[in-house]
Amino acid sequence: MAVFKDQFLSVVEWKEYRDDLIFWKWSQGELKKGSRLVVRPGQDAIFLYNGKIEGVFKDEGNYEIESQIIPLLSTLKGFKFGFNSGLRAEVLFVNQKEFTLKWGTKGAINIPSPGLPGGMPVRAFGNFSIKIDDYFCLIDKIAGVKTQYTVDDVRDRVTAEVNQLLMSAIVQEGKDMFNLQASAPQIAQKMGTDLDVNLHIIGLKVTNFNIANFNYPEEIQNMINKAASQSMVGDLDRYQKIGLTDALASEGGAGNTASSAMGAGIGMAAAANMANQMFSQNQTQNQTPSPAPQPASSPQDAANAETMFCSECGSKISRSVKFCPECGFRFEK
Repeated sequence: MAVFKDQFLSVVEWKEYRDDLIFWKWSQGELKKGSRLVVRPGQDAIFLYNGKIEGVFKDEGNYEIESQIIPLLSTLKGFKFGFNSGLRAEVLFVNQKEFTLKWGTKGAINIPSPGLPGGMPVRAFGNFSIKIDDYFCLIDKIAGVKTQYTVDDVRDRVTAEVNQLLMSAIVQEGKDMFNLQASAPQIAQKMGTDLDVNLHIIGLKVTNFNIANFNYPEEIQNMINKAASQSMVGDLDRYQKIGLTDALASEGGAGNTASSAMGAGIGMAAAANMANQMFSQNQTQNQTPSPAPQPASSPQDAANAETMFCSECGSKISRSVKFCPECGFRFEK
């Protein structure tokens, strides 16, 4: 804000500096004899006359209007008015720091996906960084109608565009809709490039763009989790047993703490036992060599044909029994 010490002296400076301001325009009063311009670190001062850029001052310091600024201006060189009537001009102070802002989709956007007529609803959020790149575009598109421009103004502009940018990037990349997080760097790069094109129109440059996370609706996320669990187990029968274990762990009479705790204990014990069995079976499959070919049937083969192993405890039992004598497991006939 300009401070006038007397009718002949004015100080042009950005006194009310704020971190969220991208630029601020001084346009109060006239420049007269003895006026000076103050440029602080991290600022550029753009001297405007009749709406046109006449000079850019990037070095910090104090500049005397009469002796240091007027002689350097393109159209005002040799301007002789004696500073008696004053020179009405504008100075645009520009913040040269890099700004980092957060972004996020307003709501779930439906990304086209095979098998889903309405598309896959997806949310995403992250951050991006910008800085001023082109003074002329900034003044032409923004500073001509605004006295200041903040990061909130940029955020509003990006929020209005980010949904379309995200959809376009995902569709173009053609990534797995159920595992978008793995493709986040490629999708972010495409979004950052497209956003840079859009913001370059107003003189801003995108220096970085990141996607922190993708979010799916709860029912979709549950389906993804179940599919991942099934894939890790690798066997439908074992997957069903894990589901039974989860049911046992959550079972227990409502309001009966002891019963609930017992059910949870049974479930966890069953899960631990099942995990040990699967680990042992995997170890056996990986370490035991394939059996050598056996000769043609023998009396021993006939005896083996009458027996089997319990699928629960592994005990050798007769095929004619309905229940395992060791663990009580019932066999379906």
